[in-house]
Amino acid sequence: MDIYLIRHTQTANVEGLCYGQSDLGLAISFPEEVEVLHDKLPSFDQDCRVFSSTLTRCVQLAETFSKSVIKDPRLQELNFGDWEGQRFDDIDPVALQDWTDNFATAKPPNGESFADLYQRAGEFWQELLATPSDQVIIVTHAGIIRALLARVLNLPPANAFQFRIDPGSVHKLQRVDDYIYLEYVNL
Repeated sequence: MDIYLIRHTQTANVEGLCYGQSDLGLAISFPEEVEVLHDKLPSFDQDCRVFSSTLTRCVQLAETFSKSVIKDPRLQELNFGDWEGQRFDDIDPVALQDWTDNFATAKPPNGESFADLYQRAGEFWQELLATPSDQVIIVTHAGIIRALLARVLNLPPANAFQFRIDPGSVHKLQRVDDYIYLEYVNL
């Protein structure tokens, strides 16, 4: 099974904005970015399964691969709770530093920790592996991709941020029997 983890393209957000599960639209450069992204990928079979976060920035990209996108809320980005939609400069610096220093276990007010995200991404992953197919595309967010890569490599959640995950990037995994190979990251 070939598994392509794809991060959504650039968003139309304000620089410095804290957004995880905020439903932001895509940048006006989306058509050009989609073309570049599709050029990185092989042709996909008709029965290729396409999964997406339920957020617009992922669904819009996923629909360029298939009209039968399976939307799963477990593929959403980290929930920043009360910080959603605020500029990072406007968040209490002590609370923000505490979260930054302990992101794996600390939660923004009324939000979730990276460990929470790692857990829900893992639940999705186990279901995916239980129903294999030849090709799978997962259009999601940097946090989910980091969590899945860390899970595959048996890294602790705190080490997941060592992966660079650019907007519009592709990360390929291949499952052969019960083993997962990491083909490439951040293409």
